Amino acid sequence: MALLSLIYEIFQRPTIEGVMGELVMLMVPVWIAVIVGILVGWAWKPKWAHLGKELLDEPVESSAVSPSAHSTSKSSLSNFNPLKLQFPSYIPWISDDGAKENFSVPPTAVSESSSVSQERNASSIVMDDDLQHLWRLVEVKDGGPAWIQMMDRSTSTMRYKAWRRDPETGPPQYRSSTIFEDATPEMIRDFFWDDEFRKKWDDMLIHASTIEECPTTGSMMVKWVRKFPFFCSDREYIIGRRIWESGRWYYCVTKGVPCSSVPRQNKPRRVDLYYSSWCIRAVESKRGDGQLTACEVLLFHHEDMGIPWEIAKLGVRQGMWGAVKKIDPGVRAYQKERAMGSPLSHCASMAHINTKVSAGYLRSLESMNNQISEMENGNASDKQPGRNIPRLVIIGGAVALACTLDRGLVTKALIFGVARRFAKIGK
Repeated sequence: MALLSLIYEIFQRPTIEGVMGELVMLMVPVWIAVIVGILVGWAWKPKWAHLGKELLDEPVESSAVSPSAHSTSKSSLSNFNPLKLQFPSYIPWISDDGAKENFSVPPTAVSESSSVSQERNASSIVMDDDLQHLWRLVEVKDGGPAWIQMMDRSTSTMRYKAWRRDPETGPPQYRSSTIFEDATPEMIRDFFWDDEFRKKWDDMLIHASTIEECPTTGSMMVKWVRKFPFFCSDREYIIGRRIWESGRWYYCVTKGVPCSSVPRQNKPRRVDLYYSSWCIRAVESKRGDGQLTACEVLLFHHEDMGIPWEIAKLGVRQGMWGAVKKIDPGVRAYQKERAMGSPLSHCASMAHINTKVSAGYLRSLESMNNQISEMENGNASDKQPGRNIPRLVIIGGAVALACTLDRGLVTKALIFGVARRFAKIGK
């Protein structure tokens, strides 16, 4: 109402020249703000402002980047499938309607000119950063939200506990502890790595093939296709995986990775955001005899299949135990086959090729990461005083301009409003 009354007073001027003069003086600060905004915006243009132009100007082929650039990223691209705990896949009433595809990870160029280049690509898809991230999850040092327990069930030969947490961004994350009685870490390691045998107990896996592998590190890039109900499309996974051994603890990392040699299709729909990694270790049996004759699998999983997350969480709660209890019969069948002398499949033999690390090495990775974080925080705090200088300059200039013009309340309000907007840039 104050603005309307001031404008009304302007139009009460006795002459047209007086009315036009006041209106011009009202518009001058606005035009000054526009011009200053254009100049300041051009001078302070951030790097991401060039992104749209580069994407439009560059050909499709130039958008590909090397696999090593993606492997060092900590996004978390991620997985849950090895323990058959892709719980949303057991929801019979979830359809693809309204689901959003997440194609945030572009395919990368994979050289297939020689076996040497393939080995290099396979060895770089899962790196030490992935080991460090899994170790921090196992040690509960990842800095994420607290875990909320969902389930605690058991059978005569298996115990199972599950937790969930909801990060600020991304899909729900799940953590589980599965303890198999009378099983060794090495047997369980081979069991979950064996894609050929998995088809015998995981009725959702309809295709599994190896794209690349590294005989030095044991790293593999595999393709999975998982079956869904008839009103949902099947899902395709391009998975990079690798194992590290520390004593008899096995850190098994599997995650979604880009791969240009396998083109995208409408069906099955590819899942880009996939993380499913676990730690296998010997633990004491529930018999309480002090013997480490049981084996625990600590699993960490999240993925985005294009299903609304709240619906997926509901499906997980309903179908979790039904999916998990099918694993134990598969483990016992695998033990029997191995006891009968059945040969190892190629995938299971690759599980025997892993990288040996010590507990001290894992702790050194964490210490190094903490030192880098402290250095970054120190640099950020050193830069803060400098960022306040433009704010003081802008506010001071606004005060001077307002006092010079002295053309009424509206003019001063506009000047201070524009100055306040620009001062926020310096924060």
